[in-house]
Amino acid sequence: MSSYSHSSKLHVRIKNFVAWIAPPKESRDAIKQKSDEVRKKILEKAEADGLTVMETPYSGSFATRTGLRRHMLGLTTTEGQDIDLPFVVKKDKETEFAPLIARFKKYAEQCYPDHDIEETKSSIKITFDSEKLTFDLVPMFEGSKTGEQVLIRNTGEQITTCIEKHREFIRSRTAETKNTAGIVTFNDMIRLLKWWRIVKEHETNNKITIPSFLINLLAAKAYEVCGDETTYPQTLANWFSYLSHIVKGKEPVWFKDYYTSVTLDPNQTWAVIDPVMSGNNIAKNWSWYEIQDLSDWLQEAAEAANRAMVADLQGRDGDSLQHLQLLFGKIFSSHCD
Repeated sequence: MSSYSHSSKLHVRIKNFVAWIAPPKESRDAIKQKSDEVRKKILEKAEADGLTVMETPYSGSFATRTGLRRHMLGLTTTEGQDIDLPFVVKKDKETEFAPLIARFKKYAEQCYPDHDIEETKSSIKITFDSEKLTFDLVPMFEGSKTGEQVLIRNTGEQITTCIEKHREFIRSRTAETKNTAGIVTFNDMIRLLKWWRIVKEHETNNKITIPSFLINLLAAKAYEVCGDETTYPQTLANWFSYLSHIVKGKEPVWFKDYYTSVTLDPNQTWAVIDPVMSGNNIAKNWSWYEIQDLSDWLQEAAEAANRAMVADLQGRDGDSLQHLQLLFGKIFSSHCD
């Protein structure tokens, strides 16, 4: 089906749907405005408390344009995109008096006493009900190398990272797809995979939970090997089929953007290596049965995408639509035409 048409009804439907699942422009503008306000207030508290904040870069799906709109799924609200606000702090004698996470929770409570504030394993979450926005304050230390940061989890674990390189990892692939034939772009494929993930987790009562970071890396591996076809249906079918194969075989996933080799731990069932830090396996805690479930989900998705294409080619619009609803939920039919 390599000649699958970009004028097909199925392609147009997915194209319309991906435009809808992206956060609307007006919400992006509102997020930017609110981000600046929150960043400024927290920064003032941190500096008044004696901390030296080196930078406050943009990160997360908001920065890479891979986020989703907020939506209702069943009786719960899916928050949509991550709005991360990192605060990179210089490590000096002032930082020894209390853990960063506790200090930033205090700043959040001082700035926003009437809002829900929750501590996660590595961030402080502030919920703004009226604006329907949630921000994650992510305090980090400046790394030993230029451009690196050290994330401190409340377990004491320290993870070295580089926000700029992670952002560029996604953005460079998106830019590449925007310069090729067709309209399928890398960031919008990530959106579709994230939406599929949310629907699948909801259907199975969170039998397994697939982090967004893992979705990003699986998408990048599928793009590296399969490329992006000129149509969404063919690209989805190719990517789901390929990913099912490599997940089932527990094939290691890693990239050569920032290093040239990896050392795999034989005691870990599967390896999906952080593209910036080769020592960080984000799948290190996955069990064999979780890996099998993910492979099965991907295989089912590939079959649904292929059946949708066959039905579309045969002019069976209703059947084609049904197969897409298996992938993206019943809401697909409300936002695809």
